[in-house]
Amino acid sequence: MPNVSPSAAGRPISISIVVPVYNGEKTLAGLVEEISPLTSVQRTASGLHYIVESVVLAWDHGQDRSDEVIRELAAAHDWVRPVWLSRNFGQHPATCAGMLATGSDWIVTIDEDGQHDPSHIGTMLDQAYADRAQLAYANPSNERPHGPLRNGGSKVAKSMFKWLFGSEAADINFHSYRLVAGEVGRIVAASIGPGVYLDIALLWSIPTVTHVDVPMRTEGRPATSYTTRRLASHFWRLVLSSGTKPLRLVAGIGLTSAVLGFVLGTVLIMQRLFGVVDVRGWTTVVVGGLIGVGLILLSLGVIAEYLGMMASRSMGRSSYLVIRDPATAFPGAIERPGNE
Repeated sequence: MPNVSPSAAGRPISISIVVPVYNGEKTLAGLVEEISPLTSVQRTASGLHYIVESVVLAWDHGQDRSDEVIRELAAAHDWVRPVWLSRNFGQHPATCAGMLATGSDWIVTIDEDGQHDPSHIGTMLDQAYADRAQLAYANPSNERPHGPLRNGGSKVAKSMFKWLFGSEAADINFHSYRLVAGEVGRIVAASIGPGVYLDIALLWSIPTVTHVDVPMRTEGRPATSYTTRRLASHFWRLVLSSGTKPLRLVAGIGLTSAVLGFVLGTVLIMQRLFGVVDVRGWTTVVVGGLIGVGLILLSLGVIAEYLGMMASRSMGRSSYLVIRDPATAFPGAIERPGNE
């Protein structure tokens, strides 16, 4: 827990807001305008004084003119700090890059699309201090403003996560609107490996997690970047980051298949001994063979994914790479994805 309180430290609690930016051209200005009043000292319902000392906008090579908007906002507000990634790494790596650019007591991560209301930061801070928790997640108090397919997929993913982690994560609901202690957040952001789910890495380091009921707003732009493929990839990273339980599941499937094969073999031997031989079982043999081969390939695929993650780390692959503003590297000729 950060050793900071208004009475002990004689200053307000400092907070940095990290926003991973992909396609935020239409929403970033409004979000920064909402945050602007919080850059003066605020008082929470329980009497804590806090101030937003910086807003870090981590540009993740989106397809719109978000980079130009970031430059305009940084020029207009001295508390807006741009972070430029060398290429598109994804939401979690961009968030980690932004967290490393902070120096505050607490870090708040929010999305670029306006779905998260910054006015609830004080409530989350109160809950974190009340529960002595170094990590507080927003818990949507209303139905999420997405389609039924995406909402259903999100529930399935969370259920799978709880099963993978067991009782350790029985009451934890991940959300991109989170409040994390600054020291812990920066250490995790600096040490996280490629392909590791940020929330899993935080859970490895933080013993106490709390939640705050927060209403979600409608996104300020279509969620076009969240395709089915990207969401599936997001979920797969969650599974692989959860540890070795998927490997144990694969071993369990293999053991079950072996037991079933032994039982079937015993039945066939008994039929042979007693003269009851059914030669019409070719369909069962073919289906059984296909299922067996499928299980073997699935097992090899899961193992290969783990080996790939280890190989990426051992070869020095970066989770993210921060560079200087592309406008200074190529003045007057900023290349955009998709432009010829």
